[in-house]
Formats: sequence, C-alpha cells, structure tokens
Amino acid sequence: MFSTIISGSIQGIHSHLIQVEADVSTGLPVFNMVGLLSTEVRESCERVKVALRNSGLSLSPMHITINLSPANIRKSGTGLDLPIALAILCATGHLNEADLENTLVLGELSLTGEVKGVRGVLPIVSTAKKAGIRTCILPFSNAREGAVVQGIRLIGVQTLTEAIAYCCAGPNEKNAIIPETVLDVKALFQKKEENLSLDFQEINGQSAAKRAVEIAAAGFHHLLMIGPPGSGKSMIAKRIPTILPPLSMEEALEVSSIYSVAGLLSKDQVLITKRPCLCPHHSTTKSALLGGGHIPSPGAISLAHRGVLFLDEIAEFPQTTLDLLRQPLEEHTVSLSRSTGTYLFPSDFMLVCAMNPCPCGYFPDRNLCRCSEREIHRYLSRISGPILDRIDLSIEVPRMDVSDLNNRRPCNETSAQIRRRVLAAREVAKKRFQNTSLRFNSDMEPQHIAQYCKLGSKEQTLLAEIYQKMNLSARSYHRLLKVARTIADLDESHEITEAHLAEASCYRIASGKYWNHGSVGG
Repeated sequence: MFSTIISGSIQGIHSHLIQVEADVSTGLPVFNMVGLLSTEVRESCERVKVALRNSGLSLSPMHITINLSPANIRKSGTGLDLPIALAILCATGHLNEADLENTLVLGELSLTGEVKGVRGVLPIVSTAKKAGIRTCILPFSNAREGAVVQGIRLIGVQTLTEAIAYCCAGPNEKNAIIPETVLDVKALFQKKEENLSLDFQEINGQSAAKRAVEIAAAGFHHLLMIGPPGSGKSMIAKRIPTILPPLSMEEALEVSSIYSVAGLLSKDQVLITKRPCLCPHHSTTKSALLGGGHIPSPGAISLAHRGVLFLDEIAEFPQTTLDLLRQPLEEHTVSLSRSTGTYLFPSDFMLVCAMNPCPCGYFPDRNLCRCSEREIHRYLSRISGPILDRIDLSIEVPRMDVSDLNNRRPCNETSAQIRRRVLAAREVAKKRFQNTSLRFNSDMEPQHIAQYCKLGSKEQTLLAEIYQKMNLSARSYHRLLKVARTIADLDESHEITEAHLAEASCYRIASGKYWNHGSVGG
C-alpha cells in the first residue's frame, strides 16, 4: 500500500514542503529511504521503528520504502521522523490517509515515542500557510512558535500515541483530545519590556558622540568610535538599542525566523519583538561571525539582522575576518556555498565599532602614548580601506573631563527623550519612502539619492569642495549625502542645507585623521 504525508525542511532560512511517500509491501523485511538525505535523516529509520514498537504498534516484517520528494532538495534535520511514522501507519492501514489531508506534520521522535522539538518551525509553518495548508501537527514545545503565524490551525503533540489518537478522532472530537494552540500575537508584540539597566542618562558628557549616535540610529547608519580606554565607547554602544525604532510586525517575523532556524527561540520567547544586539568577541571564528558548518546555520551578522552588530575593539579582530563583512554590508545578504547547495542568510544590520587609536590606547597624547609610529600604523592598518569606506560616521570619543565626571544624571537626556527625536525622523523617512521598499536612509541606492537628496546650487558647490578636500570615494560621497539627509530629517527640514552637509562631513574627519586613504588598501 502507498500513502503520502506533507512535511517541511529548511535550507538556509528558506523552507520547502516535502512529500513523505511511504510504500509498504510483502517481501524481505527492508527499510529503505531515498531522496537526497543527510545523515540525521537517514538515521530516522531506526528511531521510527523503535518508536513505533515502544508505542504499542508492532509491525509485521515487511518491505518499506520511504521517498522524500522533491529528490533534488537536500533534506536535513530530525523533523521528518513523525511524518515518516504516520506515513507508514497510513500505508499499513492503521490510519486513514484522508484524516491527514491538507495537514503538515513535523517532529523528531525519541525511542520511547516522545515527540521532541525541532528547529525552523516558524518559516516552515509560514510556507505551509502560503501553500494553502490548513492544519499543522507539531511538537508541543514548538506549538506556540508555530502559532505566531495566524490563519492556520496548530496542534501540539507530546507523543506519537497522542498524534495517532488525534488523527483517528472524528471532526467533532479532535479539539477535545488536543485543543488548538492559539496565540495573541498583537498582545505579545505590544508588550513593553523596558530595560532599566541601560539608559543614556547614565552617560555624562560626550555630547558629540551622543549626537552622532542619534544620527546613526535615525538613519540606521554604520558608526565607528575612536578613543582612549575608559572614555565610554562601550557604554554608548550598548545603549544604542534603547533609542532605535521598534520592529514592525513584518521585521519581527523576519528576525524570529532566523532565530527559529538557529534554534534560539523558546516557549517563553516565540517572537523577537526588540531589535537584536550582538556583541561577538574579537576571538570569534569566521564561521561564528558569518555563519557556517557542513549544513550552514546563521552566524552573528545574521542574528543581528534588523538590529545592531557591535564590534568592540574592532582592531583586535583578524583582518581576514573583518574583510568578510564587505559583501554583507553592501548586499545585506550572506551567501554560503556548499556541495549540498547555496545557503542564503539575511544580514541587514547596523554596524557599530569601537576601538583605541593605538595599541596602548592613548595616541595622539604623547605624554601617555609610548607606541612607535610603526606600531600605530600596523595597528590601524588592521582596518582596511574598503571597510572604512562602508562606515557612514566616524567620531572621536575623547577622554572624560573631570567636570563631566562630577555631573549629575538628571542633567543628562534619557534614552526616551532621544528616542522620540529618532522616531520623529523615522516617520519623516517613512512618509518619503511609503511607495518604495526602503526603510531607512541608509538603504538608499544612487538612484534614490538622486531623487531624495536634491541640492541647491550653494549646497552643490559646498559638496564639491568637501569631495575634493577630503579625497572621498564615490561610495563615501553617497554615504555623506545619506547622513546629511538624516540630519535634515532630525531638523524636520525637507531640504538638505549647507549646515547639514557641513555636519555630515565632520563625521568623516576622524577616519581621515587616523588613516591616510592614499596608503590604506582600497
């Protein structure tokens, strides 16, 4: 006899529907599985056989063939155990295949018949809904995660026996056996969780750095902070998420799908509602940063999608590791090629970097700095020209003055106050981009810059002077205009003025001071 069950598999962060076909016939007792399978999928035959037996379903010796279609897609993960078991039961007549019509099944089986949670449930359920599937049978631990997708019936099962009982029940009895999992996504999304431990009110002085951070947050621009140890660079960077615009529902689902594939969602957090902030150590590996493995999983730059990637002490990262950021910073996507296929991971993040100006950290103060010119040059050269060129704002964060240290918190602006200005500028940009796919000013391409960053004659003259004097590249030229556009939005100005261009150019002085673009590789 023959039966088919619908399931799903993950490739990168994209999901595919899989047809689990089971053919059972008399003959030599053999359990064959075909369809471009990974090792963990091949091992499922043993898990399924033992789980069926320990669930009280001893099958007579028979010839079983399982085909996972389409055969040209690599199947990985352990989520195909449960659909394989149910497909066999349908083929042997223990279950009616009609009871599983228009139903997606997913789950790993233990040897006792327990249904264990799997990765990638959220994107698989999303794909199932788009395909018109009405019901999903999932592991109980993944049911709330799947319920984030509205408009599809979610059934969470804890054991194989429970899944069988649900399938055998009549239409009016199913809900009594296992109630549908329902989740109020809007309430979850609107839930406010204020992080009281991090607030810009705690940062005294550094008004120039705070202004640069506000601009970066409003336009989602990349930021580099240079300064001596203890000047507050890390404190500022860690508070940037507190002033960023909130995630939209679309963005939240997008980010949550990445975390689902990475296996980082839990019962308590089935939806990422805040912009993520990743802070990898400078000793992190290339695969941990970019993503990798035999079957690639998302790295730090993908987990920071729609949020902040903070590289503290960026000059301590190996240059080869940093140069891996070139493509993601431009294309907002990570592409990893393996023999099993090409895996794509989104990586649209706000890069925030902090570093010392030299190995000891005190250059150009020669009263404290003991580094030689060669040591300083070697240290700064770890940041390549192409990476610097992709950073929108570079600022110096000087040593704190004693008067600032004695300042009291009530005098400082809170994160809430700064965030209101950021949100206001964001609304201006949102109206401007309402008929486009753009979200922030940093997303603009040259054709968008020509449309939304028009300059008057005086402004064009000033920009030409800045371009020549600062020896800007074409990429830097466009990034300066994008920053000027954000500054104008913060000032609630429809036009980019000379003042906006002048301020934007100031945020490229620091990189010109420490790096000679003529000698740093391009």
